[in-house]
Amino acid sequence: MSASASTLARGKAAALAARPWWLSAPALLLFSGMVIVPLLMTAVLSFNVFDHTTGVKAGEFTLSHYAKVFTDPYYLGIFWHTFWVSGLTTLICVAVGAPEAFVLSRMGPPWRAIFLLVVLAPLLVSVVVRAFGWSMLLGREGLVNQLFKLLGIGATKLLYTDAAIVIALVHVMLPFMVIPVWTALQKLDPAVTQAALALRASQATTLRRIILPQILPGVLSGSLLVFGLSASAFAIPGLLGGRRLKMVATVVYDEYLHELNWPLGAAIAFTLLVANLVVMLSYNRLVEGAYRKRMGT
Repeated sequence: MSASASTLARGKAAALAARPWWLSAPALLLFSGMVIVPLLMTAVLSFNVFDHTTGVKAGEFTLSHYAKVFTDPYYLGIFWHTFWVSGLTTLICVAVGAPEAFVLSRMGPPWRAIFLLVVLAPLLVSVVVRAFGWSMLLGREGLVNQLFKLLGIGATKLLYTDAAIVIALVHVMLPFMVIPVWTALQKLDPAVTQAALALRASQATTLRRIILPQILPGVLSGSLLVFGLSASAFAIPGLLGGRRLKMVATVVYDEYLHELNWPLGAAIAFTLLVANLVVMLSYNRLVEGAYRKRMGT
């Protein structure tokens, strides 16, 4: 009886241990079908041989597409331009979004709910609609240039420039910075801030030594979101950058639909994914290491 009871107990323990896997199996299957399998197919496609007369040769493989991406100055310049625009967008979102989240956290009802809705409002509108709206504002006869003319500055070319892309990306990505920082501020104990002020610490010292270190994880999360989404953005660079200012997503689109060179487009897309992961993981390690050192953990 003891042996059978022990076997039964082990079986129950194994069933209980496997229960989380069974419960998460539908989500894992969905994730695999929607994310993992397409990524693997894209990776395989990037190694296929392409011929301009016959198309993709499924049974033949080559590294020439990756060699072209890593050695051609045209593609290297596009990657550099993409990461430069994404980095600038991230810095502006940090500079604007973190103070905005701090002010939002200090508001009381009903103003907090109203301004939180204002922050989230851009997410309720299609990114294509927002891009077209910015193209109308920044165009030659747009509202911004009309204002410049009234001020005596004269018309300025804003559309189809890096400035237009960065402005629109900041507008689109700002909620992804505000919300993580605001969430981190919600976890901040007001008693700690009040204690610092009671001990005659200045507002600037309290902000620098107490508030900023504790919201750093929110800034980190928001920065990673903004950088990753900006680097892979397509609609805004395509509509506001025109044909002259290329980013990686627009080049992938051109290779897939204009040149019909799917393997090269897949190689560029996969390179962007890996480069994004490397940049984001390195940034996460750097900032998290500095945060742990500062907090003494």
